[in-house]
Amino acid sequence: MQVKQAANVLELLEFFARRQRPATLAELSEELGWPRSSTFNLIGTLAEKGYLYEPLARGGYYPSPRWLIMAQTVSKAEPLPEAALQLVSEIAEETGETTAIAAPAGTHAIFIHVIESEAPIRYFAREGHRLPIHATSSGRAILAQYSPAERQTIYRKISFERYSSTTPINIDMVEAELRRSAARGYYFSDGDFSRDLVGVALPLPISQRRLSVVIAGPQFRCLNRAAEFGRSLQQALERFRTELGLDI
Repeated sequence: MQVKQAANVLELLEFFARRQRPATLAELSEELGWPRSSTFNLIGTLAEKGYLYEPLARGGYYPSPRWLIMAQTVSKAEPLPEAALQLVSEIAEETGETTAIAAPAGTHAIFIHVIESEAPIRYFAREGHRLPIHATSSGRAILAQYSPAERQTIYRKISFERYSSTTPINIDMVEAELRRSAARGYYFSDGDFSRDLVGVALPLPISQRRLSVVIAGPQFRCLNRAAEFGRSLQQALERFRTELGLDI
């Protein structure tokens, strides 16, 4: 369930990120498909709060630096350790595939740090990208860090949509996959959510945060390398064990 006003603010930011220049109220209303009155009210509120300004008189509105200041302040309160960023960098360089750190967000996992592969055909991902926590390797590596009772609370909120023929569509199937992953030594997905995409992940418990680190790429290049990726992750976590305070 989405709150419309909050969704509109985020849509507005995404619009300006694409446009990268000011827009008038009329342009915003037309481009976003919003009623003029709603556009006027939202823009007026954000301008009054200092989040939008007019670079030129009657030249339209544009986000002010206040967004950046707020984001930086929030980010500094709980940054990823430098060692975690180095960990991802080394894995990405070693494997040549997109590598990311994911964090829990309700029934989803969300990427909070990403290094994309430089290959022409690759897994395209950005910070803020969300994935169903039960249907992806990165999400299941997070789920494994919860107690059975905590997982049951999360499961009750999941709709268990079938994204592909391999998607786990009930609690028992997810729990069985968690057991297989523990025995295998890494968490694995093969088109379970995104078709033609392979993911290999491990838990990354930093400072009591339930994170995961994942390598992901196209099936044709990565399916036969899953065990190799698992070893790369294990070895990298071992190298950074002390710096990250890991208990692995």
